[in-house]
Amino acid sequence: MIVWLNGTFGAGKTTAAHELLDLLPGSTLYDPEILGSGLRLMLPAKRFEEIDDYQDLPAWRRMVVDTAAALLTEVPGPLVTPMALLRQEYRDEIFGALAARRIPVRHVFLDAEETILRERISHRAHGAPESAAGPSAHKGHPGHSAYRPAPDWIKDDAHLVDTTRLTPRQAAEQIAEAVRVGAGACDIVQTPEPTAETLAAGVLLFDDRDRVLLVDPTYKPGWEFPGGIVEPGEAPAHAGVREVAEELGIALPRAPRLLVLDWEAPKPPGYGGLRLLFDGGTLTADRIREVLLPGAELRDWRFATEAEAEDMLPPVRWNRLRWALRAREQGCPLHLEAGVPLG
Repeated sequence: MIVWLNGTFGAGKTTAAHELLDLLPGSTLYDPEILGSGLRLMLPAKRFEEIDDYQDLPAWRRMVVDTAAALLTEVPGPLVTPMALLRQEYRDEIFGALAARRIPVRHVFLDAEETILRERISHRAHGAPESAAGPSAHKGHPGHSAYRPAPDWIKDDAHLVDTTRLTPRQAAEQIAEAVRVGAGACDIVQTPEPTAETLAAGVLLFDDRDRVLLVDPTYKPGWEFPGGIVEPGEAPAHAGVREVAEELGIALPRAPRLLVLDWEAPKPPGYGGLRLLFDGGTLTADRIREVLLPGAELRDWRFATEAEAEDMLPPVRWNRLRWALRAREQGCPLHLEAGVPLG
């Protein structure tokens, strides 16, 4: 298990983490900031000039998960992790990958009154020594160097502990009790990481304004189409119908029509595979009111125009969507390889 102590700079994550080690038997301090410092030594300096923060590095986010899994083969756990994680898409990627490894997370957010946080930040800025990684190691780090309020999404995702009037020991005692009763548990769908090429089926559903329905997964960054991996021996169209029922609570009356077949090239650490998009048709107002999301898998859904979808979807999915919309307009499915139409 991981006890993830989230919070902005000055909330008391590190001091509470050290106190917490005495209260959780078998616990080990796990500081992913060390991984950021290591990447700074290994990657070309130019790479860091391209980003605002080492959390923007896909390598860092993957190393956080891989290192946690490796540590838990050496120590009993839990791992106590004091690390600001203020971007929801990074939280989704890291916590989703941990769930795929069957590593449970207790997400605790430490907060304090704004005046207290500003006072703590000012004190550290004028009196605290730099970390061993040097001042540039914190360039743009979320939660470092300046006051930042807690993002709204965290209030629904984590167990909150107000450290305004607490000593580090008192904060740790509250965290330990929260862990004991299961507070802050992240109930994320445990989607196993693929070990080979996969076949996936997505379904496009529309409203009466021809906007497409997109869903926001809890276990990976970015928005997505309803759908998922085709099970062994399962027909792809049937898989799409099944996923729509599981994810949205909507039973499609018939097998959807194929719009796009796209071969996704392997790109480490991903394996690629075939991706199919089907046309699930237009939903009536009554059907739309029936939408019911599984909380462990999806946190939100919305209809989006093509232009809005471009800002919501990762580039590979956006490219697949735009070709699917062209195929729908033309009434003829398209065959893509790595997102490029053939023929």
